[in-house]
Amino acid sequence: MKTIKGLIMAFQFFTSIPIPYEVPMDRVHIEKAIKTFPILGLLQGIFYAFVLFLISEWTPLSPLAAAFFVWLSMIVITGGLHLDGWMDASDAYFSYRDLSRRLEIMKDSRVGAFGVLSVIVLLSAKFLFIYETAVQLSYSTYALIAFIPFLSKSVMGILLIRVKAAKEEGLGTLFKNAASRYTLWIYPIYTLILVGVFFGFWPKVLGGAFLLILVAMMFVVFAARKTVKWFGGITGDVLGASVEGVEIALWMTLWLWHYFATV
Repeated sequence: MKTIKGLIMAFQFFTSIPIPYEVPMDRVHIEKAIKTFPILGLLQGIFYAFVLFLISEWTPLSPLAAAFFVWLSMIVITGGLHLDGWMDASDAYFSYRDLSRRLEIMKDSRVGAFGVLSVIVLLSAKFLFIYETAVQLSYSTYALIAFIPFLSKSVMGILLIRVKAAKEEGLGTLFKNAASRYTLWIYPIYTLILVGVFFGFWPKVLGGAFLLILVAMMFVVFAARKTVKWFGGITGDVLGASVEGVEIALWMTLWLWHYFATV
């Protein structure tokens, strides 16, 4: 029951889906929420794959329209939460100020020019990758699409726990303090189960799945080093930016996979 409540908390914090159920904000339930990050991502990914399947297979709409609705659903479901982190982190990074000033910039509710430009580039690139993938669809593609948010939310949980906090207050610190060194043990189990499902139903997708896992692992190593160097550690905005960053890298990987491999 606590795990279900943790998943509800994750939905309440990281999606725009209204769930009228109050979950206690204590350490136990917050840790359960962290453990369910990958499940939340998988459910999001299944929804995106379903939207693409529904439009591609059951409507006369073009791949361009299908890509647009998938792209739009990502913004609607998350409520732009991670995009806000991406813009704030971009404003802070491109200010080229010292660490303390960068943290102040991320706290500012106003969005600067660099934040606007960076989110335009991000959303444009994501739309391109989704569209190019929609043009070359196969049934195994849907499994890989569902896998992307699963990995991005796993990366968020890993960075949250493994990278030091940049400040002593904030949402990121609240979640980080509730975790323990045993919190992440469930993530590899989730991954092995999904890979097993892929092997059972879509054997041809395994190569793409392992490639996405490799890219996600490389991103973790990169982000763990650079977030400390650029921002002094993890904040809520930096975590949001990391989710967007790893997702765009994974969508690009999926796009290239369709060009250079048989899915």
